[in-house]
Amino acid sequence: MTPCNIAGMGYLNGLRIMALTDHNTAKNCPAFFVACREYGIVPVPGMELTTAEDVHMVCLFPKLDTALAFDKLVEEKRMKVKNKPEIFGEQIIMGEQDVPIGNDPWFLPAATALTIEEGAKLVRSMGGVCYPAHIDREANGLLAVLGFFPEEPVFTLAEVHDEDKRDLAGGRKILVSSDAHRLWEISDGSFCVHLDVSPEAGEEAVREAFFAMLEKKS
Repeated sequence: MTPCNIAGMGYLNGLRIMALTDHNTAKNCPAFFVACREYGIVPVPGMELTTAEDVHMVCLFPKLDTALAFDKLVEEKRMKVKNKPEIFGEQIIMGEQDVPIGNDPWFLPAATALTIEEGAKLVRSMGGVCYPAHIDREANGLLAVLGFFPEEPVFTLAEVHDEDKRDLAGGRKILVSSDAHRLWEISDGSFCVHLDVSPEAGEEAVREAFFAMLEKKS
């Protein structure tokens, strides 16, 4: 699951836009942007934040530098538990062309000190969009952990992995996502979103239209 391999698999699957949302880090997003541009894919920078409640929340940003600024703020809230490469693998930070430029020593999926409400407030204050990830899954899903959608923050959007479970969102807008952790799990584009933008529009325009779609309440 290197940036180049992810973008390459997306290209083979006919995807036009992809988001990279590593657990609690955005440090691979710069290399992902370069790789996506080589394949003609519009990249979206993001993170899958693990909140203090141990809930996974997708955090997406319209600009790369904002995602990296968010990464720095999250890093201060991360739990400093040593990664065990022999069990979980190396947590490599990639540069362009999948050249390793660093290694994160702290176990990335561990819960941060940011609550759901704090995390959502921070993302939104930086112009990003956030929503609970894979609410139809037991592991780290909002409904499995809390049993309900909290009154605050208000989520008008939620993600499911299985399209048949969309009713779990209680009428909220749904994104069906692959939540891929392996190359062969990357979606083939069976589910799509329609954006109010010309197919010939540039990367910035497509990303802007994508965020406008996410922010619509219905």
